[in-house]
Amino acid sequence: MTTPVDGSKAPVQDTVPEATNGSAALPADLQDERLIASHGFSGAVSAFTARLRTGDLGSVPVVVGLIIIWAVFQISNSNFLSSRNLVNLTLQTTSVGVIAIGIVLVLLLGEIDLSVGSVSGLAAAVLGVTFVNEGWPLILSLIAGAVLGLVIGLFYGALYNRFGVPSFVITLAGLLGFLGLQLLVLGKEGSLNLPFDSAIVGFATRSFLSPALAYGLVAVVVAVYVLTRLRARGARAAAGLSAAPTSMIAIKAGALALVLLVPVLVLNGDRGVSSMFVLFLALVMATDFAIRKTRWGRSVMAVGGNVEAARRAGINVRFIYLSVFAACSTFAAVGGLLAAARLVAVNQSSGGGDTNLNAIAAAVIGGTSLFGGRGSAYSALLGALVIMSISNGLALLSLDSSVRYMVTAGVLLVAVTIDSLSRRSRQAHGRA
Repeated sequence: MTTPVDGSKAPVQDTVPEATNGSAALPADLQDERLIASHGFSGAVSAFTARLRTGDLGSVPVVVGLIIIWAVFQISNSNFLSSRNLVNLTLQTTSVGVIAIGIVLVLLLGEIDLSVGSVSGLAAAVLGVTFVNEGWPLILSLIAGAVLGLVIGLFYGALYNRFGVPSFVITLAGLLGFLGLQLLVLGKEGSLNLPFDSAIVGFATRSFLSPALAYGLVAVVVAVYVLTRLRARGARAAAGLSAAPTSMIAIKAGALALVLLVPVLVLNGDRGVSSMFVLFLALVMATDFAIRKTRWGRSVMAVGGNVEAARRAGINVRFIYLSVFAACSTFAAVGGLLAAARLVAVNQSSGGGDTNLNAIAAAVIGGTSLFGGRGSAYSALLGALVIMSISNGLALLSLDSSVRYMVTAGVLLVAVTIDSLSRRSRQAHGRA
């Protein structure tokens, strides 16, 4: 309580008074929490539909789009959803998805990196030359490629912080410059084959989880989710805050188990779950944890939402930009290393073609806002699945790349349009 200006002792509430409807004056997220805590599953449904009506769509559009894409291709070719083709799809998705994780991070700041394709190709070239031609130990070649990406990102961040050059210009220059450096590193040969019996190639092409291990990982993930949610619920209840009922946690855990078990069951019908795809999923989950649960991640979201407000709140904005650019280029380098291992070769086209555009499109299509401050690491997973599903499905239908480019362009345009319209709706309803 506070004391009135006239010096009297009548108490004055610090909290925002409730409106006549009992909740309209509360922030939208707090309204949702209280609704779920008081009404359980029906409250969660009401909160979800309310978010949809106000433009807070989350991952709903991309999930619906992915279902439609899969249905269309399955009707057109019954092999699309076969175990064998879906295993191939996970392998194809991984490298683009890893690069897209970095794009998600820079988009959260409202920035862009146009050079991720060139950086991934340069990292692959370093791997090929040092491992095959120079005879370096594999682990040193992999570290050299990843560290190169880190150094490039630090260079971008330093330029951005020191001179204020737009990220579009910095990374466009990087796209051209590192493409030239890639050609220089490869030299006259222009192409190198990685040893088929090397550990990195085996990991990318022949390493699959056993069915027992795959199901065990699903059980571990679900158990960790339940324990985490119960712990958070206990902490909120102890603090006197609204907390979701245990029945709601059980329903979500069951849904998560179903979402994980069905793909594992289908993939086990062929070679199983790829170790490389598991690595991608682990990177997605680790990045999501960093964004949502760490001080660094909250600072990234704050800077992307309003950089001046973040600066006034005491956030080291320069460090955030530096670290995000560094992370983006590192993810690009790792994605390039995985792509080279899957293709068992490095050449002048590594990281070229549509690698750059696919990674950026994946992040945007997956639900990361181009306006900054909204998005999730899972956007990289969902968006990469959409992009590579289109590519894979059109290949099964024997349609050339011209159709794929046009379809991908259309999907990207729809995703950006939905993002723009939902942003306006959120602003109008106070959920921006």
